[in-house]
Amino acid sequence: MSGAGAAKTAEIAARVEAFVRDVVVPYEKDPRCGSHGPTDDLVAELREKARAAGVLTPHILADGSHLTQRETAVVLKASGLSPLGPVAVNTMAPDEGNMYLLGKVGSPEMKERFLKPMIEGRARSAFFMTEPAGEGGAGSDPSMMQTSAVQDGNHWVINGRKAFITGAQGAKVGIVMAKSAAGACLFLVDLPDPAIRIDRVLETIDSSMPGGHAVVTIDNLRVPADQMLGEDGKGFNYAQVRLSPARLSHCMRWHGAAKRANEIATAYAVKRHAFGKPLIDHEGVGFMLADNLIDLKQAELMIDWCADVLDTGVLGTVESSMAKVAVSEALFRIADRCVQVMGGTGVSGDTIVEQVFREIRAFRIYDGPTEVHKWSLAKKIKRDAAKSASM
Repeated sequence: MSGAGAAKTAEIAARVEAFVRDVVVPYEKDPRCGSHGPTDDLVAELREKARAAGVLTPHILADGSHLTQRETAVVLKASGLSPLGPVAVNTMAPDEGNMYLLGKVGSPEMKERFLKPMIEGRARSAFFMTEPAGEGGAGSDPSMMQTSAVQDGNHWVINGRKAFITGAQGAKVGIVMAKSAAGACLFLVDLPDPAIRIDRVLETIDSSMPGGHAVVTIDNLRVPADQMLGEDGKGFNYAQVRLSPARLSHCMRWHGAAKRANEIATAYAVKRHAFGKPLIDHEGVGFMLADNLIDLKQAELMIDWCADVLDTGVLGTVESSMAKVAVSEALFRIADRCVQVMGGTGVSGDTIVEQVFREIRAFRIYDGPTEVHKWSLAKKIKRDAAKSASM
């Protein structure tokens, strides 16, 4: 970042951090925070406060320009200091990734109709890609896509099933991936739509995202042809435009949460006495907190490295896979140590540490499990080795 850019970003991040710590954190005990995420009325209340404080959608500037990935990292880490922070300031998944995609690929008409209310924090969105594994559908391998799109005059008719669709319940904007004769396609739809039926909202280990994660049936959904995002058959390409930055955004937000959990565990270890001295003075505890500092810094550096790669304009698929694995595993180690340091308190709802542990455990699977990313990297290693051998 340039000097001016760094100063501007630091100022935005400082305002976001102050808002999250002072305004958002007290809401963590709000009864409207349920197993399927905060309710829509709580989301609206928090966003009104964020709007008044001038920190709503802070990574997208007033002129519509987007902070660089390196700058976004500073701001999103600040927003992640509470699981409710990204919800409040409109940097949460899947909206943040969907806004990025529409900003890159959407037509001016699409941006006005679908993107603008998302940036204003007045509409949530959902990305309909993953399909039920038990039905042979696309999960970590989108090439297994079974949801179909058939053209009928000036409309497309979409049929299929989707699973783990974050935020579908209560969303106003949908991005639906389906397969036409030419290949994968993306469609923008207004929600709710009677042709998109939410069969159930899953009970999952995490609980930070509004609407939870739904299983959905799409039954003869008719979408006007001009609501196809980009070109017919190019859906996987557009998904990659979204997925690499979205993986990294997860890393940014949960880095903030892990940092907060470590703050809480450290304060506990300093104040709590056992066997004649503070817990921090027992090597078994002190060393865990030292390891947390090391993992936090290594995760930060990995995020910054990948952000710099993405800021060159390349897709950064390999780099984002590496970052997603390294950061998600490091942050989970941190969350796990925090629970361990705090003992019984760590597994209770008395602090946010227990939730952070659950959220980051889920993060190791969402946006690609660690093993899928490693498998993808191993395939690249094999390709590169074959290329070198043939030279």
